[in-house]
Parts: sequence; C-alpha cells; structure tokens
Amino acid sequence: MKRILVLGAGLVTRPLVRYLLENGEMKVIVASRTVSKAQALIENHPKGTAIELNVKDNVKLEKLVGECDIAISLLPYIHHVQVAELCLKYKKHLITTSYVSPAMKELDSRAKEAGVLFLNEIGLDPGIDHMSAMKIINDVNEREGKIISFESVCGGLPAPEANDNPFGYKFSWSPRGVLLAGRNNAQFRKDGNEIKLQGKDLFTYVHRKKVGEAGELEVYPNRDSMIYKDLYGLNDSKTIFRGTFRNIGWCETLLVISRSGFLDDTDRPELNGKPWKEIVAFLIGADSSDNIRAKFAEKAGITLDSDIMKRLEWLGIFSEQTISSDPPSYLDFLTVHMERKLKYQPGERDMIVLQHQFVAEFPGGAKEAITSLMIDFGIPAGDSSMARTVSLPAAVAARMIAEDKINITGVHIPNMPEIYLPVLDELENMNIRMKDTYTKL
Repeated sequence: MKRILVLGAGLVTRPLVRYLLENGEMKVIVASRTVSKAQALIENHPKGTAIELNVKDNVKLEKLVGECDIAISLLPYIHHVQVAELCLKYKKHLITTSYVSPAMKELDSRAKEAGVLFLNEIGLDPGIDHMSAMKIINDVNEREGKIISFESVCGGLPAPEANDNPFGYKFSWSPRGVLLAGRNNAQFRKDGNEIKLQGKDLFTYVHRKKVGEAGELEVYPNRDSMIYKDLYGLNDSKTIFRGTFRNIGWCETLLVISRSGFLDDTDRPELNGKPWKEIVAFLIGADSSDNIRAKFAEKAGITLDSDIMKRLEWLGIFSEQTISSDPPSYLDFLTVHMERKLKYQPGERDMIVLQHQFVAEFPGGAKEAITSLMIDFGIPAGDSSMARTVSLPAAVAARMIAEDKINITGVHIPNMPEIYLPVLDELENMNIRMKDTYTKL
C-alpha cells in the first residue's frame, strides 16, 4: 500500500486528505505543526495518521519523507525546495500547488536522474487554469487553427449572499498570501503591445468584466503572463493576459494600501502592541496627536469622504485598537487585522470564478471566439470552493501517480494531456467543471 505524506493542514487541505483516504488503497500521513489540525482532517480513519511536525526539524522531516512514496507539500512555498531536496535523496515523488520557482526548476535534471516526478502548479490558479486552457488550445491546434488572443482570469470571492462588507472580499486562503500578491510585478501582452508593471503600480491597470451570475467584477494582472507564450504554445497570440478577479472597489483600495507602505514586511518590534492610530502615524510620519485620518487622506491623495476612506474607516486602522503580530511588520499587522474582519461566518459560501477567453483563427481566415467558464460555490457548513478546487487536483494527481498512471519524470506543471485529461475527467465527477462556449466570428 502506497504511503502519501501530506505536509501542512491549512485551510485548503481537508478535501485532499478525505479524497485520498476514501479513494484507492493508500495510507495518508498528515504532518502539521499543530497536530490537532491534522487529527481533525484524519477523523480517526483507519488509513490515516496525524503527526506533529515543525518543518524546521529537518531530521524528523527527512524521516517522514524517507518513509513515504509521494510527498504533497502544502507548506508555504519557501519550504518546497527543502522538501524537494529530501525527495531527491530518497527518490520520492513530490506534488505542490505552488508556482515553479527558479530553484525548483533547477532540480529538473536531478529529478529525471532520480526517476521521480516533481509536479507543481496542480491546484486551481495555477492548476485547473492550466489544464482547462491547454485542453482548448490543443483542440484548436488539432483543427489546424491558432490562438490569436488569450485572456485567463481567476478569483476567489464571497458568494453574492455572503458579500456583506465594504471590501467585497473574505479570506478563503492565506491572508498574508493575498496581501503579498499585491506587491507582485506583472507583465503581459495586449493587442501586440507588451506591458510591464512594477508592484507599486499593479492596481493601476484595472478593467471590468461582466461574468455570468457572478455579475460585474474588476480584473488586475496576475504576475508574468508572457511565460505562457512558450508554456502554452501561444506564439501567434497578440494578447496574452492572466488576471485576478475581485469585486468592485478592491483594487483602488489596495492601491492606496500598497502605496502607503502597509505591505512592507520589515520588522517593526517597536510598534508591536501599539494602537492602530499610532502605527499609522508612524507609517506616514505624523504625530499621533494629529488628525490621523486627515493626514493619511492628504498623503494618499484621496478625500476624507471617498469610498476608499470609508473602507479603511470600516477596517478600523485609525482606531485606538491595539494590534500585535509575530513577526511585527506593517504587512503582518494588516494581515492579522484583516483576517479578523474579512472572515467567513459559519454556513457562508465562497465562490470561485475562472474564465478563459480565446480568439482562434483557422485556415481561410475563419475566426472563432471561445469562452470557458467555471463558477463554483462552496458547500454550506462544508468545504469551501477554494479548498476543493485547490486541493482536489493535487489529490487526483497523487492517486494517479500512486497507481502508476503517470510515469513521467522531472519538474513539470500539468500542461500535458497525459496529466490534464484524466485529472479534468475526475474533477468533473466531483462537479468541478468548465463550461465551454464556441461562437463563430
């Protein structure tokens, strides 16, 4: 019986663990810093084991990796290469839902020599987006066409009935990760023109889309879209754009938050336990006895009665409430506070919106618009849509590897038919599916 090691027991882990326990013949070992979280995922299942693990304990981590057949790292991405090195040492397969880092990419030849697969980006975004896009791109290629425009946008949002705060957002995955994404540089191609944005300008390039029952949403760029020119074979595409969906107002507010310095992760121990009012005063170089609201608005270039200020007032960052974090930085103070304010209440649903839009051209000049759309909702009092769509692709891939249905080696993402076709088929069995619409132009 194959042994699957799951590292981490965070917000998205439960569907993966339950799938592996309930499908196929596999033992599942869940290792987490907080063992009670791992135990809650296992629920005394006879094929499951919960183990306490601090990832800094490399001796214990090495033992666990050495005893498994497949390691699934749902740890923060900074730990993936540490796990990968142990997988190389013991010739074990590795799965992550994270983007392939340069350091991970460098392990490709060693993974091939060891005869193991390091499958990354097998979640939602990245993950289902890759697989569903490549399915359509390859279909167009088989019909002797070419993609001349490609846009792909994904976002995790509250379901409409749970959208009840001024930010239009609630956290269904790592709050710190959501805020850190606001510092990313971006690069993409639009109508033949290549555009590059620094992190500080990320939220200046925003447009709106009306997306089915999700309504009108705003879109901002997601990282470097140009790498998909080669990964997806989009050599003829004049537009290559990947973005993130948010409800209206998020981007203008995050632009002010970013430019004000709130996403700085420099340690500020002298501010730990201070009232928000003092922290903001220190951030903008004002005296805490000043009218901090007015000073902040003036420095941000917004009016006191603006929607942005109303959102920040609601958040409470001008209040006397004290805030503490470990580590103590502006970013982490904000993360801790926003996590408390923007959280799902029991029974509330989240919503995942993923949309691809293609324009394909065929011999003779005929053109076709293709839209591929998934709007998926969480289960009230059950798993969130974010948890299901992020973790189930990784779970399905792990099962396929354990059953010797995937036999490639090296560092990969799921852009190959031998991976994405069976994974998408299995996801459809769990009601996670894209709806494709074809229109002649």
